[in-house]
Amino acid sequence: MAQHDAAGMRVTGMMLRDKVAVITGIGPGLGRALALLAVQEGATIAICARTAEKLNALEHDILALTPDARVLRQTTDVSDRDQARAFVDAVATRFGRIDVLINSAYTTGAYQLAAEADLDDWRRTLDVNLFGSMNMIQATVPHMRAGGGGSIVNINTKVSRMPLETMGGYAVSKAALRMATAQLAKELGGDHIRLNSIFPGWMWGTTVEQGMVERAKLQGTTVAALRAEIEKAIPLGAIPTDSECAKAVIALSSDYFSAVTGACLDLSAGEYMPV
Repeated sequence: MAQHDAAGMRVTGMMLRDKVAVITGIGPGLGRALALLAVQEGATIAICARTAEKLNALEHDILALTPDARVLRQTTDVSDRDQARAFVDAVATRFGRIDVLINSAYTTGAYQLAAEADLDDWRRTLDVNLFGSMNMIQATVPHMRAGGGGSIVNINTKVSRMPLETMGGYAVSKAALRMATAQLAKELGGDHIRLNSIFPGWMWGTTVEQGMVERAKLQGTTVAALRAEIEKAIPLGAIPTDSECAKAVIALSSDYFSAVTGACLDLSAGEYMPV
């Protein structure tokens, strides 16, 4: 696929050349960055979200940058098994195969202390973060088997590594997804299907910036001050951007990491370091 830089020079992405990549959870943050980068790296892509407006806007932006990009978009609630399967089947019918699946769809659920949390909200959070990802995986695996293998990356969170007050439902759902990813990696290795987990921390982009604007207003401070306080705890000294994190996800999903499965890659700029 042709891509042009700011100077109008033609450049060609290679990392996902000739791959069909499915990306869930298209929003203003990581999901959007993943889709844009996947196309730049040569992929044919299929994107889904619960709202058509987000998909339409992203497809417009992709085609503006890469007019010959091949894109399939479909409104999908991944927590609904039938919708997830219909989306995956539409991708396989349109493009003939699926090489990469990136599960980026998520919900944080309500912010509540665990001891008093609404457990129905926890169940709804699990429905999206765990079972939604599993719906996509179970629908995709037969197509990957038929194609001789594939790569699945599940987007997790630093919060499942470092408990954060009031985010228990989110953390528990993602911790379950981490174990499911390892289980699947063990079981599907013989089919040449790799599964890996990515653990972002803070990611600077539209979503985080909007949240900090509101937080700054409530606390009578500035976004710059809030950001500086957070970055004190980050060894690399800066909050990674959505685009920086997308690069690591796309690389992990590619054949450059063909020998890697069952791995947990932390993208918190050193805020969390496993020992």
